[in-house]
Amino acid sequence: MAFHVEGLVAIVVFYLAILAVGIWAAWKTKNTGSEGDRSEAIIVGGRDIGLLVGGFTMTATWVGGGYINGTAEAVYVPGYGLAWAQAPIGYSLSLVLGGLFFAKPMRSKGYVTMLDPFQQLYGKRMGGLLFIPALMGEMFWAAAIFSALGATISVIIDINVNISVIISALIATMYTLVGGVYSVAYTDVVQLFCIFLGLWISVPFAMSHPAVTDIGLTAVHQVYQAPWLGSINSLDIYTWLDNFFLLTLGGIPWQAYFQRVLSSSSATYAQVLSFLAAFGCLVMAVPAVLIGAIGASTAWNQTEYGVPDPKSKKEADMILPIVLQYLCPVYISFFGLGAVSAAVMSSADSSILSASSMFARNIYQLSFRQNASDREIVWVMRITILLFGASATAMALLASSVYGLWYLSSDLVYIIIFPQLLCVLFIKGTNTYGAIAGYLFGLVLRITGGEPYLYLQPLIFYPGWYQDDNNLYIQRFPFKTLSMLTSFFTNIIVSYLAKYLFESGTLPPKLDFLDAVVARYSREHMDKATLVKSDNIVLNELAPVNPRHSLTLSSTFTNKEAFNYVDSSPELSNTEDN
Repeated sequence: MAFHVEGLVAIVVFYLAILAVGIWAAWKTKNTGSEGDRSEAIIVGGRDIGLLVGGFTMTATWVGGGYINGTAEAVYVPGYGLAWAQAPIGYSLSLVLGGLFFAKPMRSKGYVTMLDPFQQLYGKRMGGLLFIPALMGEMFWAAAIFSALGATISVIIDINVNISVIISALIATMYTLVGGVYSVAYTDVVQLFCIFLGLWISVPFAMSHPAVTDIGLTAVHQVYQAPWLGSINSLDIYTWLDNFFLLTLGGIPWQAYFQRVLSSSSATYAQVLSFLAAFGCLVMAVPAVLIGAIGASTAWNQTEYGVPDPKSKKEADMILPIVLQYLCPVYISFFGLGAVSAAVMSSADSSILSASSMFARNIYQLSFRQNASDREIVWVMRITILLFGASATAMALLASSVYGLWYLSSDLVYIIIFPQLLCVLFIKGTNTYGAIAGYLFGLVLRITGGEPYLYLQPLIFYPGWYQDDNNLYIQRFPFKTLSMLTSFFTNIIVSYLAKYLFESGTLPPKLDFLDAVVARYSREHMDKATLVKSDNIVLNELAPVNPRHSLTLSSTFTNKEAFNYVDSSPELSNTEDN
């Protein structure tokens, strides 16, 4: 494959444009936040992200390289097809559920990160434990999509994979470092536009290639491979459901999502943003589905790709860049490559910022340095952005099973954090003892179920297990959902049991070593129920917002009522009374 100078120039121009937008957003918002809350401004802005920018950035957070490439791959792979392309529906429903049930209580109470309610109710120890799977999910996700980007670029313009990964990571880390959530949000607007335009421009050219058969025919008839609509065998229905619940429910407890929720100008806006992003995810999946269908409808021996076809070469995961490279004109493939690069950076920057936000606030500030100055927290965030960006890049370059690690860590987010989030927001009476027990039970059940991507053999064999051609044990039973439900009910049962034992006098107060039941009601221990200090976060039903007029685009779509300290709406008044 020849080195394409034009492709390299196109990528450089695109990257410079993204960097320029990120730096511009940082410069326009450099005075955001009053004296003493600059760190919060980096994490959630001035809480004035409006519908336009908010809708774009929340959609772009999900529509990443894994989303685009993975959807096209699922549709293309024989035996799977569209029936197994669960990400578009799963993530869209996740955003709908997040908007209906989680966005309003999180935003209305003025939290700064997703881990705030855990530390408020369960204390700093539990917050630290929950930070581990949250960090793993964000870091391995960023590493996986950096790895995918390097392979994508190398397919089309034939440059060294490592160089493309490093440069992409540097760009994403740089504008995240200087501008925080504002740089991420405004670059997301540009990136999402490029994704949409780039992929939709590529689809007609690829579909009209002489080697491509009508995708309507190949959807239901076998031509070059099994129909791309796919099917679900009766033996695999439980696996399908397990994965579906993992995407739908496990897609909620991510800091990248709640960062957008908490940055919105009001609780109502946070809900609307979730619904807009759900629609955006569905729309953005359409060209990826079509590209996967085109790949399944192509006689590859009639193209420059030759034989064998991508699935036989074990390059099915690269079907999207392969279609761009071999079925589209050169200038179109370069434009499509820009779209894929945009998809990757729009997710990677969110993950890096999310990880650094949780560490700086929930670990460094709330757990170790409660009296740290705002300037100190800002520097901690900047340092961790660099460290986490470098770590994700290193994993993308060095780890041979990045995707396997991400699959496992995303499972832990679903199994551990999601039931804990349900309990902390909606179940009264849960405490630290129940949270720790639920955490451990869920973790043990997930690890003992095995993970084929990491060649981790199971210790518990659930009904329906089998060995594949590589002698790996595959579980058909929905043990991930079972682990999540076990974690959820364990939290509730142990919490109420501990509460009963201490309050009935069965156990003496001195055994309440976590200060979770007896000492919790003592004034000497009320610091657990507040997030650091009174002026750090206001936990009323609608946290006040400092109005800012430096960004005309943002202020145009800002809910001015969110600037009031007291909301007179009956809905919020009733909430406060409760």
